[in-house]
Amino acid sequence: MPAIPATSVANLRDLGGLPLGGGRSVRSGLVLRSAQLDRLDPEEPAVAGLKLRTVVDLRTAAERADRPDRLPEGARLLVADVLADHLAASGLPPAARLKTLLTDPALAERHLGGGRIREAMRRTYRAFVTSDSARASYRALLTELGTPGAGPLLFHCTAGKDRTGWGATVVLGLLGADEAVVREEYLGVNPAVRQAFAPMIEGFVTQGGDPELALAMIGVLPDYLDAGLEEVAERHGSMEAYVRDGLGVPDELTELIRERLTVYAA
Repeated sequence: MPAIPATSVANLRDLGGLPLGGGRSVRSGLVLRSAQLDRLDPEEPAVAGLKLRTVVDLRTAAERADRPDRLPEGARLLVADVLADHLAASGLPPAARLKTLLTDPALAERHLGGGRIREAMRRTYRAFVTSDSARASYRALLTELGTPGAGPLLFHCTAGKDRTGWGATVVLGLLGADEAVVREEYLGVNPAVRQAFAPMIEGFVTQGGDPELALAMIGVLPDYLDAGLEEVAERHGSMEAYVRDGLGVPDELTELIRERLTVYAA
């Protein structure tokens, strides 16, 4: 799933076209993901052509205050703070400190070295499944996707990789995508994220920082996704049961989502 070549929005991608098996695929132009929209230019052709109607912002209050979204004219904003219940206890630095850590290898190693970043991210992905704020946020996202007239819908966080990546995983799993497709889509954001942070990563490594630590901080890794999927399996047994019982999305709404977002090959 190549990124849409927009200069004012990083990591902009359409889930449309991804295969779902049985000759089905995700309908194009209805559900999109990206990084934050603080620099969005509604006049940019790649953006204007999307005709966005709904934006779901998965960021924290601090992130939203620091870099407010810019919306296309007529688009509706829905705030759904995934990490409201988790960030303080996660062991992760606030997003605002990420750039500070990438300029100070010793500080990054002290806070997140020795595998601590990967363990903290695994805890965070498990919290995507279990915390009240995350459950409410992903329920809100799915509710919007099942609402006639809500699309085209774009959902995003700050870098468009973790909270957004889990949202895409839930949507694709609910539509029936197999694990290989889900994983490929999830990991597909890494080139765009690494490109966005390339100067900082280079500076971090030049100052003696561990490149693996830098990539674990700014990218997504398979074991992050594994942690969320394991939590779903342990608590609910399947993605469909997680959506129904964990998120509280009724089966009727799930069917509406499938009808709206699924297309059959001609």
